[in-house]
Amino acid sequence: MIVYQKTKAAFREDVFSNNVENIIQEQVLQKLGKRTGQPEINSWRNSLQYMDRVLSDSQIPEDSGVGIEYQLPYSGLRIDFVLTGQDEAGTDKAIIIELKQWSEATATDDDGIVTTFLGRGIQEVNHPSYQAWSYAAYLEGFNETVYAEHIKLLPCAYLHNHPDNGELTSSQYTGYVEKAPLFFKSDAAKLRDFIRQHVQRGDHSGIMYRIEGGRIRPSKQLAEALAGLLKGKPEFILLDEQKVVYETARKLAAKATNETKQVLIVRGGPGTGKTVVAINLLVALTKQALNTKYVSKNSAPRHVYKRKLTGTIRGSRFDSLFVGSGAFINTPANTFDVLLVDEAHRLNELSGMYGNLGENQVKELIASARCTIFFLDEDQRVAVQDIGSEDEIRHWALQVGAQVHVKELHAQFRCNGSDAYMAWLDNVLAIRETANPTLEADDYDFRVVDSPDELQQLIYAKNKVNNRARMAAGYCWKWTSKKDAAQMDFQLSPTFRHRWNLAKYGNHWINEPDSVTEIGCIHTTQGLELDYIGVIIGPDLVVRAGEVVTDAMARDQYDTTVKGRKRLLATAEGRELLDLVIKNTYRTLLTRAMKGCYVYCTDPETAAYLRRRMTQPA
Repeated sequence: MIVYQKTKAAFREDVFSNNVENIIQEQVLQKLGKRTGQPEINSWRNSLQYMDRVLSDSQIPEDSGVGIEYQLPYSGLRIDFVLTGQDEAGTDKAIIIELKQWSEATATDDDGIVTTFLGRGIQEVNHPSYQAWSYAAYLEGFNETVYAEHIKLLPCAYLHNHPDNGELTSSQYTGYVEKAPLFFKSDAAKLRDFIRQHVQRGDHSGIMYRIEGGRIRPSKQLAEALAGLLKGKPEFILLDEQKVVYETARKLAAKATNETKQVLIVRGGPGTGKTVVAINLLVALTKQALNTKYVSKNSAPRHVYKRKLTGTIRGSRFDSLFVGSGAFINTPANTFDVLLVDEAHRLNELSGMYGNLGENQVKELIASARCTIFFLDEDQRVAVQDIGSEDEIRHWALQVGAQVHVKELHAQFRCNGSDAYMAWLDNVLAIRETANPTLEADDYDFRVVDSPDELQQLIYAKNKVNNRARMAAGYCWKWTSKKDAAQMDFQLSPTFRHRWNLAKYGNHWINEPDSVTEIGCIHTTQGLELDYIGVIIGPDLVVRAGEVVTDAMARDQYDTTVKGRKRLLATAEGRELLDLVIKNTYRTLLTRAMKGCYVYCTDPETAAYLRRRMTQPA
């Protein structure tokens, strides 16, 4: 939907009358149903004055089109400014201009990310060139009018208050700046020349109107390019029952309608290939011209599997296929053909940074698509906010009359394919009684080490082979390095001094070569796998007199997975939930590796218990 659409001449008249921001404000309320805060009104007033000066040139046609605040379909994202017209050859063109009022920004080591002052402090945000380019890539890949009618999109960014000091054009951003040129405070003339170069004639074919009405479906070019990414990647090959689930999902997606919605629940434990199936479905369904998204609550799996698929951490035209579970709060019913919800056990009731938006993520996901596929392992619910369960999914599916189907993935390819190890963990952590009171997984390298230094040495040695060994821990240590990179969060011995993850590598922590020196957490490891993992069990899980005892108060005070623990500890039901969350956290960490798991316990009695239980029943 586009909020404001007029000719260049009419736009300049609105600016001249000092009324353009009021017109836009009224249209936002009328068309989007949203009230606008004063900061955004001020930004329109200020930035559009600068655009008016750029357009005050007779060589830019008076009847070229101006679009302001175009909301990308099926998202809350809006393009600041679009200028439409034709070049000398009669090619339809739309110049996408991202407007920024920043006067200062700083480069970071993260791909396509900068820091700048917004609101009340310094925040990490997308580089303006990345932002403008990603909007264009979305339209080129999914707006049928754009790709079928060959409308040429030209993204760029105009930072009218920011000097060209080299921060935003440093080498790590070169790829994005080449795709979407940057224009700074002193570059008004350069932006004018850029517009002149591409728009020599007015908009006589209603370019913006046509884009706005374009059907959203993946282009053949994007679908074929996506399918090509799977070739030669053995980690995405489907085996046995994975193929059965895949074919079942494709059939359900094909027959789903607005009136007969389909919900598929795919049960599967750690390492059964849930994500492999999901990625294959994303590729296949997109190739079938079905509007499909891969959804997960945690960002790490989205980024890591996108990187596995594309071979790069840099932004690509496939970015919009991978989204968070909180992105469907205001999505109209049946907007998407298929939503592939990975790690569905991690879904929350509410969304947003402060957990105060929406109603229920399961409900919103089912409502938003004709077919919703949930990949589920209820034993990996590792936060008190996690509501993803089969009962929850069935409840909301019933509300909209959706047909519910269930498939299971049994064969697991992690932990050297040892079902015995998985069952032993459930027994030894007192999650459930199993027929495996002792560890009989001779083909899986499980050890309880005597010291953190031994753990460190083992992981360092294994990592030299192929960069697939990492250390991880329960969240019992303060993350002081987040604010001061010189600090060490873990100081378990004179030679065992390490930081928590995320300080530098973000969502790609598990793949970065130097991240072997950092300690991972549940958020950067869940849904992912290694060859070897070293797990530090902290004081939140100890053994006393042969009984596994959990202590939520031993977790760091900022651990959101046990949010509200004092209140929860006051009831039997709350204590049971906290106990399960802590046990599931360690179960999840202890099942991340294909070939071996090494454990260091900060509590000696707990270490002795694990060693004893390897050969003796309780």
